[in-house]
Amino acid sequence: MAVKPIVPFGDPILRKTARPVESVNARTLKILDDLVETLYDEEGRAGLAAPQIGILRRLLVMDCGEGLIELINPEIVEMNGEQTGPEACLSYPGYYGYVKRADHVKVKTLNRQGETVILEGEGYLARCMQHEIDHLNGILFVDHVQDGWLYHEETNRRIELLPVIRLTNSGVV
Repeated sequence: MAVKPIVPFGDPILRKTARPVESVNARTLKILDDLVETLYDEEGRAGLAAPQIGILRRLLVMDCGEGLIELINPEIVEMNGEQTGPEACLSYPGYYGYVKRADHVKVKTLNRQGETVILEGEGYLARCMQHEIDHLNGILFVDHVQDGWLYHEETNRRIELLPVIRLTNSGVV
């Protein structure tokens, strides 16, 4: 296992669609292990998708306070309700925005054994699932921000969102 650098906003890989995992093999498990190691490298991290470490595969890990969850080829099959709240991203260190998400999701995924499982999440867990699965589709949380602003975590200073989205779409930072 290894801690991997996190790809910052503006890197074009974050806007690409990740490819499905063809089989759960030693390489797949190594990527999952690296994702876990990187997630837990700093306290307070909730989720990490493979594109965020430069790998275009449909893999992600999360720990939203209820223990480690690993998803392989996840697909949201049901969404209900609505919630709006602050959301941040490891690829946008130090900033957050207010995002509207479904309050309940059901996800079809594979586990480490290659078995299909259904996971359900509500509230914060549902938010995390949607955020990380978006990464697999080249969608970033800034695409969902409701009020047009990003806020700095320490100072609460706000920056206009539109120029940030232009940077993330152009691949130039």
